[in-house]
Amino acid sequence: MKHLIAFVGLLAASLLPPLPAAESAVPDSATLKKAALEIDQQVAAFYRNRKLSVPQVTADATFLRRAFLVSIGRIPTAEEALAFLEISDPAKRENLVNYLLKSPGFSSHLSNWAFDLLRVTDDSVGSSATNEPYRHWVRTAVAGNMPWDVFTQRLIASSGDGWDPETAAVGYYTRDRGMPLDNLSNTMRVFLGTRMECAQCHDDPFGTTERHDFFELAAFTHGQEPVRRELMQPLWSELSDEKRGNRNSEEYRIARILWDRIYGMSLGGGGSGRIGLPSDYQYRDGKPGDVVAGRTPFGKTVRMSEKRDENDGREQLAKWILTRTEGQFPAVIANRMWKRVMGKGLYEPVDEYLPADKTPHPVLAGLLTRLMVDLKYDLRAFQHVLLLTRTFQFATNPNPSTVEGGDDFHGRKIERLSTEQIWDSLISLAAGDPDKKPLRPLDDRIYLEGRPVLVGKKTMPELSKEVLALKSEPQVREYFTKLVSDIRSGSQTSGNGEMMMKGGARSYGAGAMARASELPSPAPRDHFLYLFGASDRQVVDASSRDPNVGQVLSLMNGFVQSQLVNRPDAHLYKCLEGAGTPQEKVRRLYVSILTRPPTDEEMTWMLDELKTRGDAGCRNIVSSLVMSSEFLFLQ
Repeated sequence: MKHLIAFVGLLAASLLPPLPAAESAVPDSATLKKAALEIDQQVAAFYRNRKLSVPQVTADATFLRRAFLVSIGRIPTAEEALAFLEISDPAKRENLVNYLLKSPGFSSHLSNWAFDLLRVTDDSVGSSATNEPYRHWVRTAVAGNMPWDVFTQRLIASSGDGWDPETAAVGYYTRDRGMPLDNLSNTMRVFLGTRMECAQCHDDPFGTTERHDFFELAAFTHGQEPVRRELMQPLWSELSDEKRGNRNSEEYRIARILWDRIYGMSLGGGGSGRIGLPSDYQYRDGKPGDVVAGRTPFGKTVRMSEKRDENDGREQLAKWILTRTEGQFPAVIANRMWKRVMGKGLYEPVDEYLPADKTPHPVLAGLLTRLMVDLKYDLRAFQHVLLLTRTFQFATNPNPSTVEGGDDFHGRKIERLSTEQIWDSLISLAAGDPDKKPLRPLDDRIYLEGRPVLVGKKTMPELSKEVLALKSEPQVREYFTKLVSDIRSGSQTSGNGEMMMKGGARSYGAGAMARASELPSPAPRDHFLYLFGASDRQVVDASSRDPNVGQVLSLMNGFVQSQLVNRPDAHLYKCLEGAGTPQEKVRRLYVSILTRPPTDEEMTWMLDELKTRGDAGCRNIVSSLVMSSEFLFLQ
């Protein structure tokens, strides 16, 4: 009973702080359970048709660890594990899922997925611009459970000020400034599961997309120019003139704040709807320089004007993706979520869309697509349904899938944890529940050569709003002159290290004992996350789970040893307080690290280690369990 009370207490303590209101109503429990049952019925039909035996339901300890890692990306703490394992309530698995879906860890873990999918980085390559406001927008949208269709529309139809919280989604485009065709091919891959990158240069030899089709689609987003940056062009040309040596001046460095971090992070217009064919165009359906109008290549056709530029191309593209692609949009995200929860997509790869009747499971594919629409693209609710299914609870199956290119449902396949899951689990052991730490704030200070200026007087959102409101070149010059004067007059106070300011606080550094979703993106090359396969965020879904020698050396000599094994004040060792016997110490370590008690044979081994080496033996046990395959893999 004491652990049941503790579990209820943990549930209450872990609830999210107030978040931005979700843009869809939360489905009730009966609706979620009914949807889960319908999925299980389809899986059961698959067993009958294939004459397969129904898998066993996994043990409580395995389910507990699986549910935590899949839904919130970390192992349970010792307190959470004991609270679940030591009660016999028949509804405890359902209650656990409810607990996890309300945890701030859910949005943290889902943010990692979104960052990888959208290639979200902190900094911009080749520019002093920052993607921080865009990253913050994505993180806030995920935490607020913004529906996927709203999220997608806000990204693709975005325009305006990159520092304004309402329009910071323009980072989706400005992140790829100068590479609009690459951005478009990623849009098609991410949201519609359609690979069109080959068609940028030639007709796709492996598909049906012709190069002309691609440029007709690119016309929708053509014209991604910054807001009114032409007004600053003369001043910028003067200050950046290398022949005059102006690039060494303070004025140049201040001007770069405006050029890169304000104008460069803004997005004007809405997409012209027309584009010229490139100079190397080589097909009979057009000549280099010919202007083509926007036209969608499949689904219900959407066309733009051939005679004049329009200004709503991005909005038209977003509407087509969401509502005029014959169910492709909900089907793709449904399969992505199925893979996220179940470990393998209904069909693979998940970014190469198949119509339901072409998948290994036509009826189930159609059901999941309808469910995504019925739930109004609520990704939290959709994953909640999948976590409630009996299918999710099936014991691990070490054998290959019986369905080529898809999920055979016959038990979850063993897979190595993602680098974020490993990191977040280690952080839990080393520093305690990471979900109790505050989210990474948006650093909205004005920086000059790495030094905050005008602290307490003006923030980047305020500066950006004022600059983008200027309507003539003389106004820009006058504003710039005053800005230089203000920065110079405030330099003695703004550079003294004071952190009192309007807006956010310092972000988490690479060495912080915080969730992966709160750390710099991408991870530095010497960081644990990068070493274990974190994405460099250059291409979609670029993370890796492949092992290498460096990972082994890191586990033996790096973070695990310095911050966990050999650190007496590591949170893990607090679980040993009050343990009256060596047997109880061993049991608590196993529950804390592997989420299960030791077997009789393991207990014998570990007691011998404690008897022989004392406290050093305890550290050796921790080291061996953390470096074990059982810790590093998901069952």
